[in-house]
Amino acid sequence: MTDEYAVRLEGVTKRFSGHTAVDHLDLEIPRGSIYGLLGPNGSGKTTSIRMIMGILLPDEGRITLLGSDLDQTRREKVGYLPEERGVYKKMKVLELLVFLAEIRGIPRKVGRGRAGDWLDRLELGDWADRRLEDLSKGMQQKVQFISTVLHEPDLLILDEPFSGLDPINQDVLEAIVLEFHRGGMTILFSTHLMDQAERLCERVCLISRARRVLDGDLKEIKQRERTGVVAVSFDGPDDWLAGPEVMRQEAATGAVHLVLHKGADPRGILRRGVASGAEIHRFEVVEPRLHEIFLRHVGEQAEEGSGRAATGIVRVPVASSR
Repeated sequence: MTDEYAVRLEGVTKRFSGHTAVDHLDLEIPRGSIYGLLGPNGSGKTTSIRMIMGILLPDEGRITLLGSDLDQTRREKVGYLPEERGVYKKMKVLELLVFLAEIRGIPRKVGRGRAGDWLDRLELGDWADRRLEDLSKGMQQKVQFISTVLHEPDLLILDEPFSGLDPINQDVLEAIVLEFHRGGMTILFSTHLMDQAERLCERVCLISRARRVLDGDLKEIKQRERTGVVAVSFDGPDDWLAGPEVMRQEAATGAVHLVLHKGADPRGILRRGVASGAEIHRFEVVEPRLHEIFLRHVGEQAEEGSGRAATGIVRVPVASSR
């Protein structure tokens, strides 16, 4: 078994009372990458993560974690922030963090020092001796994040990590995640919010209706999906913008966006523009946002009809970042 992947799922399936939550999922997360597990609510993301953590056992398939089959030693190298959060509200903040560090095998003195540093960094130092119940939900969430990273894991799993945080604290935690990534940590980031995934992730896997429908390097996926919209800026006549390729025109900052019919070749538009005598400053196929790609592929799967398996997975080869 190769060691280039921090996580590998092979044909993993999980059912609950006749409902298939995860359906023959294949997944490879290279070491040192920020990997986005994306999909609508109820698509199977959290169930997949719980199987990776050994909280649930798959009905079919195999999971390897940090180069080997699941065991307690491997799981101790993982920091996991679940979507459903909870804290011991009667405990004091520093007391809780030191306790959780000791459970992870960190000596009390070391854990206390690390916890104090993190509390100061996240502007919670003045709350160290307060009970968790005295903190706001956002502050409690930052404490839970600290508890997830105190043992300096090799793999960090974040399930909807920024829900409930204000924009300032979202930016703070995003910066920390990127800092971890630069240090070589592997990060699995699960969300249904495409803008966050686009800011953070190098590689993504889109799950819909329990199955994988798209995965690979995000830049390669976006290049592959660059069809359908052309940005044009020019001086001169504009009658050449209309043609059989163009479904509609949309105003954009400093440009006109031409939304094309499916499969249309934009080169004919450019030829008409040159022939018209227009001075063309920009003619560019617009790179789609991840949100648009998400809607495109989830919508295509939905059109196949309820209860039928999705086909035609779009697979972009993923090279290890290490």
